[in-house]
Amino acid sequence: MSVLFLLIIISLTVAAFFVGCYYWAIKTDQFEDDYTPSVRILFDDELTKKPKE
Repeated sequence: MSVLFLLIIISLTVAAFFVGCYYWAIKTDQFEDDYTPSVRILFDDELTKKPKE
């Protein structure tokens, strides 16, 4: 029975960690730009060469 309580405590700790990471990502605006990644594949990458001296 004590193993069950230990597993519950560990699972709640892991869940709290992931919820904290999620709130940190929201607070630091990680989810602000939801348009650019969807159209980034449509733009061609321009290759730039450095001029030789």
